[in-house]
Amino acid sequence: MRLIANAPVSFGVFEPGQPPLAAEELVAALSEAGYDGIDLGPLGYLDLGRLAGLRLAGGWVDVPEESFDDLDATLDAFGRAPSAPFRPVPTLGPPSMPARFARPGHGEPEMTDWAAFAAQVQAAADRCRERGYEPALHHHLGHAVETPDEIERLLELTDVKLCLDTGHLLLAGGDPVKALADWSERIGQVHVKDASSALMNGDLRSMMGAGVFTPLGEGDLDLPGVVAALRDYEGWIVVEQDTLPAHRRTADIVADQAANLRKLKELGL
Repeated sequence: MRLIANAPVSFGVFEPGQPPLAAEELVAALSEAGYDGIDLGPLGYLDLGRLAGLRLAGGWVDVPEESFDDLDATLDAFGRAPSAPFRPVPTLGPPSMPARFARPGHGEPEMTDWAAFAAQVQAAADRCRERGYEPALHHHLGHAVETPDEIERLLELTDVKLCLDTGHLLLAGGDPVKALADWSERIGQVHVKDASSALMNGDLRSMMGAGVFTPLGEGDLDLPGVVAALRDYEGWIVVEQDTLPAHRRTADIVADQAANLRKLKELGL
């Protein structure tokens, strides 16, 4: 079985200031579109007792460097939301790197202390498992784990599963269809995201404002190939289209997320 969710990041909710949609409006839009679930978004944004029939798919939390307080707070939130048949997946985010954020997708400069970072990831993964959740490391443009080689290295140094993000992998030089096959045994969650390499200009924020993450089927992602590779996948699939709300009409963002789900359904997912 697989379930399909969307995420507040698709609506620019992580941006400073007033969210473009109130939580109840976002939940209603995703429920009406036919999604099975929703990602957590910023702690405190969602009313986890009022998800209009949606289940909680998971949520991002930075890899803890010292204290587990933020991780524990996220896991506490998970426990307050409906999630069956799959438990929410804590997606562990590697630290951002300003130089990479300024020039995303090139894997430069490289992280130097892999042993220390791997130990932090492993400790966070173990903490999640103590709490009854199976985490996944989310590679990300502008962060310490960005390229296919870095993902491979992290998988070798830890036993953590992978949150495979097709858009971030594509723009970092990876092949999402090949990755879904090569890392199938280690994938704990999939984020389906399209992207346009032609819009890789400037820093990551500028790229997002320019629409580098396109509606599904409008970028460079081999979407039919991704769908075919997910035929036997079981678990949460999260549709994401990272955006800056100041550059988009809210109505268009809402329409895009409904269209993204329709596109996946048309392809047989």
